[in-house]
Amino acid sequence: MALAGLTGRMVVALAAVAATAILASAQVSAQDVNDYPTSARAEYVFGCMKANGETRQSIDQCSCSIDVIASVIPYDRYVTAETVLSMSQVRGNLGSEFRSSEQATNALNDLRRAQAEAEVRCF
Repeated sequence: MALAGLTGRMVVALAAVAATAILASAQVSAQDVNDYPTSARAEYVFGCMKANGETRQSIDQCSCSIDVIASVIPYDRYVTAETVLSMSQVRGNLGSEFRSSEQATNALNDLRRAQAEAEVRCF
């Protein structure tokens, strides 16, 4: 066995290196999952509560909902979808571009899938 010739200090050093690597990867993963700014989360919860009643239960459900959405799609994709939603309501050629482009449709579909998952898990 390869570890048989190692001293106690070497084993401890190897374990420390492995633990550091695991912690570093966990921090990166947590940061990746939590890439939504607090203001974006708060804005979502506020709008969600307006739509679902302003109760303590709706705070919990809406907070859960944005957490699920954040776990399903990255923040930049969320911003794209929110922009498409907003701009697609503009009349004329500009709004038409947002209603008919494949990229806009894909972004909206991603958001809708994330919202459906959030609906199942949180409401």
